[in-house]
Amino acid sequence: MTKTFISLFALIAATPALAQTSTLPADNGDGEPIVVTASRSGDAIPADLVGASVTVIDAQEIEDRQTRILSDVLRDVPGVAVSRIGAVGGQTQIRVRGSESNHTLVLIDGIKASDPYYGEFDFGTLIADENARIEVLRGQQSALYGSDAIGGVINYITLTGAEAPGLRLRAEAGSMGSLNAAARFAGVSGNLDYALSSSFVRTDGYPTAPGGTRDIGATSEGASFKAIWTPTEAFHLTAVGRYSYTNADTNDADADSNSPTFGLTVDTPDGAHYRNRALYGLIRAQYDLLDGRWTNAVSGQITDAKRTAFDIAIPFASPAGQSIVRAYGDHGRRLKGSFESAFRFGTDRIKHRVTFAFDAERESERNTISLFGADLRKHHTTNYGLVGQYDVSVDDRLALGGSIRHDYNSRFADTTTYRAQGSYKLDEGTRFHAAAGSGVKAPTFSDLFDFFGGFFTGNPDLKPETSHGWEAGIEQSFATDHITIGATWFDNRLKNVISGGFGTPVNLPGTSKQRGVEVSATGRLGGGWQVDLAYTYLHAPQQQFVVSGLFDGQAVRRAKNIASANLTWAPADQPFSGTVTIRYNGAQNDLAFTDPSFTPVIVRLRSFTLVNANATYKLNAHVDLFARVENLLDRRYQEVFSFATPCRAGYGGVKVRF
Repeated sequence: MTKTFISLFALIAATPALAQTSTLPADNGDGEPIVVTASRSGDAIPADLVGASVTVIDAQEIEDRQTRILSDVLRDVPGVAVSRIGAVGGQTQIRVRGSESNHTLVLIDGIKASDPYYGEFDFGTLIADENARIEVLRGQQSALYGSDAIGGVINYITLTGAEAPGLRLRAEAGSMGSLNAAARFAGVSGNLDYALSSSFVRTDGYPTAPGGTRDIGATSEGASFKAIWTPTEAFHLTAVGRYSYTNADTNDADADSNSPTFGLTVDTPDGAHYRNRALYGLIRAQYDLLDGRWTNAVSGQITDAKRTAFDIAIPFASPAGQSIVRAYGDHGRRLKGSFESAFRFGTDRIKHRVTFAFDAERESERNTISLFGADLRKHHTTNYGLVGQYDVSVDDRLALGGSIRHDYNSRFADTTTYRAQGSYKLDEGTRFHAAAGSGVKAPTFSDLFDFFGGFFTGNPDLKPETSHGWEAGIEQSFATDHITIGATWFDNRLKNVISGGFGTPVNLPGTSKQRGVEVSATGRLGGGWQVDLAYTYLHAPQQQFVVSGLFDGQAVRRAKNIASANLTWAPADQPFSGTVTIRYNGAQNDLAFTDPSFTPVIVRLRSFTLVNANATYKLNAHVDLFARVENLLDRRYQEVFSFATPCRAGYGGVKVRF
């Protein structure tokens, strides 16, 4: 389509229909959480009517665990692996069901948030807002959302003014010179629902180089607003804006092949750091017909991300004595427009929903700075997607659904993806669910065009990665649904796997397999007790060229066993509450570039268990005092090879609400 067409959608800044931001209930009235990610219609669907595996972490759970960096609470989701490079502000990657970190679609208030340049979202830049919820929908979802949704979708939703009205302020301080603050003001005035929030995190950090002395600190800032104007019952206009900024110190690996620390993280001269600035915006207009049975929405969105790194002047050399310069930089922008139309019909017993969606998306990426001779020209990719979805439920017990999507891409071959799912509940509290689908992930700008003098050259002939998979699970509820346990088996096949690292990325032949079991248990017990358990077993072989030849073992940074437990005590008649969190990460593989040929070596990182504990005291109806300890047992461990992690740390502060 023409540039005029794309610009028109940019002016109406978009979100997919899933991102309908009108006020939604926290649950379906029976305590079952609702999900908006599983449909392009924007409808709130009870989680027990979704065939795919979904986990909802609500605002209360985020608050109970005193979550400050959002990626921390994602460690409690079955099927999710988290790895952070060093301190707060370091690159943080999420991998779902053994897929790669750029195989998960991330939405923030309906905005596709991945950096267009890197093709993935860095969770190290996302501070947890006051009053927000998370939906994690696992399995291939490209039939709804197109590229990126191979592992699943993570949808981060800030609450509306009607859902969480009032003024909230929070301030805390603690170990490593850390300061943390947040503010939120929200409510409803006439036909306008509004919510404004801001957050701030600063830390002096700690030495991330093993045996090093240079503290790696960071400063992160965030601000957002959400407004919903409803002048009539049939018309809704939603606007969302978000700004994030991260300035974080960095350390490099020693690249002097004659050094005894070659390939290991070492103290880089003071001043080495990066800056990441991102702007997000959307506006969405929805008009309802036939008493709300037929909804139509047009929307548009923008994501604009810019990153600049300051490092030593000579790349791949020992950092000793080198000056700090602007080493590299990149800029990515995404404009996306959508139209969604959903029609609902049937009876109180049998409910049908048919949804049609059209997406138009244009991404622009370029290197802005390069000491390595990279291509500085701007590149564009345009994609148009057509979506059809049908869902039916019978007696709120049986739910079946399917979707199909066809994408027209200016750079790659057109693709068609599908999704089918079903769920059935028995009177005895047993629920069976299953789903199958396909996914696609287009190569990133870096894969295609990047260049690092003599060490990496992009490959513009790469093909998109594709995935097919299925899952089947069972849930059982006890004690009038106060206790629920569940288990899901999943099996995925990934083709055209892109293997990068040093050299030139290529599509590997054959198929990469990921299979495993996810187990969860939730108990809402008497006396204010709540327990949440999660466990994942993952078998995910990965082919990787290493010094010793072709490695074909468990994929890097994906442990075979991951588990978590959260125990919260919050009695309604007491001012005290507290939570203990235990997180286990099994032994896992990683890559180390410790061979002079710069060919990677497989290294084994030991398993670790972390314990966090926190407590809150309600001073009165408006003021809470709180404290927490992270890594209570003071474990020494690594999530990423040769990057040290924080020791025991304590924090305390005050929260005010009106």
